[in-house]
Amino acid sequence: MKILVLNCGSSSLKYQLINMDTEEVMASGKYERIGEKEAFITHKVNGQKIEIKNPAYNHSEAIDFTLKQFTNPEYKVIDSLDEINAIGHRLVHGGEKISESVIIDEKVEEVLKEYTDLAPLHNPACILGIKACKEVMPGKPMVGVFDTAFHQTMPKDKYIYPIPYEYYKKYAVRKYGFHGTSHMFVSQRLSEIENIPLEGTKIVTCHLGQGASVCAIKDGKSIDTSMGLTPLGGLPMVTRSGDLDPSVVTYIMKKENLTAQQMEDMLNKKSGLSAMSNLEPDFRVIENKSNEGDESAKLAIENFNYVIASYIAKYAVAMKGIDYIIFTGGIGENQINIRKGICQKLAFMGVDLDIEANNIRSEEKVISKPESKIKVYVIPTNEELMIAKETLRLIK
Repeated sequence: MKILVLNCGSSSLKYQLINMDTEEVMASGKYERIGEKEAFITHKVNGQKIEIKNPAYNHSEAIDFTLKQFTNPEYKVIDSLDEINAIGHRLVHGGEKISESVIIDEKVEEVLKEYTDLAPLHNPACILGIKACKEVMPGKPMVGVFDTAFHQTMPKDKYIYPIPYEYYKKYAVRKYGFHGTSHMFVSQRLSEIENIPLEGTKIVTCHLGQGASVCAIKDGKSIDTSMGLTPLGGLPMVTRSGDLDPSVVTYIMKKENLTAQQMEDMLNKKSGLSAMSNLEPDFRVIENKSNEGDESAKLAIENFNYVIASYIAKYAVAMKGIDYIIFTGGIGENQINIRKGICQKLAFMGVDLDIEANNIRSEEKVISKPESKIKVYVIPTNEELMIAKETLRLIK
């Protein structure tokens, strides 16, 4: 059984072709600058990395060219596209209307359109990807795995905002949460590693990357998470502000005479750690400068660590304790000093980090000491495999 997993951005396409009999990634890659003459694809197969410049003016052209790489005689992995049994799409915002992975039909596409205002960078691209697959591979079953779906188990007192209730009823303004596929994957992986059921466990998962969020998972279900109505809320991120006093927004808008769109762009693309440190939006650069003693970079990193540790402590209240903390995502898996800085702030809760064990990158490992009251893991995420598993489950 072979599943094609697609993650469509506004001008990009990430993909993996996975053999679900072995969970082996047969081929993977990324198409960039879709819509431009300078579009190119980086295709990875058999340890090779092949970069091909090929104009793709829409997602349909990009997907069509991508599929041809799977059967290219020079490095083919399948003989025919008929060998692809189904397509799994990473979808972002399904609001309250979708609470689990679904077979994609017209109703699902309508939901994506309905919640476009809440995910303007993501949902339109998802719709384009679905339409492109219909054109290029008509009749092939497609499954949508939503970032928001995992968090639909949050109790109402955790997701409702303290604003007039009419805005929830009229516009569904509430906390939704994101990165659900990653939070679900690493919590399920912990269950496999520890050989225990998720029932009875209290886990905090920290997906730290360009976008970052923390999730409280009790009995295998999300009961609270840091991102909110949109992926802008919660932690400070590389270019996103995270949570603010709402008056900060209106005050700056008045002072600078900014429109709502200009303010939203600033909070999404020109804020966060990059803005605090006055450095380029690359976490590695910011952390390196911090280690070199740059005061602005040190301030940004300290703020990042503090807010994450604060959320973890908050979720101890939500779950009446914590059994496990998991670090994942590009930063969570690779930035040794970030994990150290966060864990040291949680020493009062009984977190006892093993400094030597923590000296790893992208490796599945326990990084706390045996006597630590809370067991701390690094577990690399694999959202594509989770999407493929959900796709296989539904088409079966």
